[in-house]
Amino acid sequence: MLNYDPLACLPSSEELPDSDDTPVDNELQDLIPGLLKVLLAMAWPERMDWFFGVDMGIYYDPDLPPIVPDGFLSLGVERFYDENLRPSYVLWEEKKLPILVLEVVSKTYRGEYSTKKAEYARLGILYYVVYNPFRRRKPRLEVYKLVNNVYELHDGNPVWLPEIDLGIGIERGIYLGIPREWMYWYNQQGQRFLTPEEDKKLAQLEVQQAKQKAQQAEQKAQQAQRETQLLRERLRSLGIDPDSLT
Repeated sequence: MLNYDPLACLPSSEELPDSDDTPVDNELQDLIPGLLKVLLAMAWPERMDWFFGVDMGIYYDPDLPPIVPDGFLSLGVERFYDENLRPSYVLWEEKKLPILVLEVVSKTYRGEYSTKKAEYARLGILYYVVYNPFRRRKPRLEVYKLVNNVYELHDGNPVWLPEIDLGIGIERGIYLGIPREWMYWYNQQGQRFLTPEEDKKLAQLEVQQAKQKAQQAEQKAQQAQRETQLLRERLRSLGIDPDSLT
């Protein structure tokens, strides 16, 4: 009897383009998801069951072009396949939907609030995050959660994502030497994870403080030694042998 495997007839990730080749028109569309990926690597150094894609095609139907969010997170998948890494994210191979997708709005709208939002909801992606750096009166960060096939907006900054066990939010910081508002992951106490350069600077500060404490302790020890010597000399001047007092 012939065993038929429908997946064997579908193209693999190696045979599919990794993106839609549409150039970004705002550098933040690369930098913001790139920072989130770096922070995850720092927050989950021992975990190998997650993948964060940046400007990578998600293939959900072999007859349709991929969707290409600026960033997306999947849990319960292999972090690395091999040294060549993933060329694309193919659902019939991964068997896991991304749990979160991210869109960074540029000056040219690309359907972030309409067609893309509807498409992600139809696929069943739990969290949809939109960051619009050009907004002034409305919130720049919007975090939606899929409830009964409809995205509901969650208020707050950061917003806690219990299924991921992290929060996501925006605040000012420094990344790649650029001081501006960035997007970060947060722990349950609302503390954001530091960027690599902030983490390095903090480590340098801690080393400097440790050296200062050591120097202060050494100075106190030397001062105590001088005071002891002066006291011994004072006792001798009074005809008292300081060694006889011990």
